Amino acid sequence: MNQQNKPLLWLHGEVKTPPFSQNARIEAGVFLRRLQQGENLGMPHSRPMPSIGNNCHELRIRDSHQIWRIIYRIDQDAIVIVDIFSKTARTTPKIVIENCKKRLSQYDRDQF
Repeated sequence: MNQQNKPLLWLHGEVKTPPFSQNARIEAGVFLRRLQQGENLGMPHSRPMPSIGNNCHELRIRDSHQIWRIIYRIDQDAIVIVDIFSKTARTTPKIVIENCKKRLSQYDRDQF
């Protein structure tokens, strides 16, 4: 792995086929690799999620019959994958936001 690439740290979820289609899994992998290489993704692929925390974002992956979301945080030393879910409503469910906050809080406590 290149010195500049940040590792992916998975707190919850996984990207695999199924339930992701093969194309959606590949698209997710390409975007995650770009994040690892330090690229900042913007709309329409990613948007900030300040409701979860600083440096948190929501990656959008379109699949044939659904839209996936990958919640991630960009840390100094890693890309932290916080949650993966199929989004069915216009807004992110409150339970997803709360679970993400809890996971990140626990992760941060465990780091120090």
